[in-house]
Amino acid sequence: MNIKPIALITGASGGIGLELVKLFARDGYNLVLIARSYDKLKTIADELEKTYNIQVKYYSKDLSVSSASDEIVRSLKSEMINIDVLVNNAGFGWRGEFAQMELTNALEMIQVNIIALTHLTRLLLPGMIERKRGKILNVASTAAFQPGPLMAIYYASKAYVLSFSEALSEELRGTGITVTTLCPGPTATGFGKRAGFTNEILMGGMLSMDSQEVALDGYKGLMKGKPLVISGWKNWLGTQVVRFLPRSFPGKLVKKVQQKRKT
Repeated sequence: MNIKPIALITGASGGIGLELVKLFARDGYNLVLIARSYDKLKTIADELEKTYNIQVKYYSKDLSVSSASDEIVRSLKSEMINIDVLVNNAGFGWRGEFAQMELTNALEMIQVNIIALTHLTRLLLPGMIERKRGKILNVASTAAFQPGPLMAIYYASKAYVLSFSEALSEELRGTGITVTTLCPGPTATGFGKRAGFTNEILMGGMLSMDSQEVALDGYKGLMKGKPLVISGWKNWLGTQVVRFLPRSFPGKLVKKVQQKRKT
């Protein structure tokens, strides 16, 4: 698998992750796909190999399990696979009051959204530095720009992804490795269903974007080495407006929006 560049994508079986997979495949990358569903991964891999004449490895791993990142990298090393592009796309949210949230859900969200992303980056980055080339795409959210009452951990986890990625981008300046943070707004994926809300304006109405649009924005930004990509001009505008509001106002606004969501 070392003739063509190799991209590893987490959360590769649907939504933005799957659309990113298709873009890399279109451009001739060999792929390593990570998701929980073995059957979905196998179907995707078989189709991509036939269509694009590439090689696709896939590992059925649940990133909420703390050992998953080590197991993935151990498998890569055993097969002598060097990763040229790392896409940390896996993540999930949950809507509700923090005090009523199942503790298991809370800790799993932190594990997937923060720890697994950090762990995989730390394990794969030294090899990129040694080879003096590589790209990292971390998927955050426009949620990263303000606190999120009733989705407190999700918003906070995406703030971590944004801050961590921007800091890492600066640390790696001049090394040949770039770090890009993709911040989608509401996007038509399976996210809303898992988070516990459906059928409201932010996840299915005029502010919602298509996962193909978001993936293409992120992919173009990654290839250009841009540190930050906010997908959609309305989402970009929203992140800029927040900067000029009183510190307490965005949290109050998000809380009102969350309270109106149908569950």
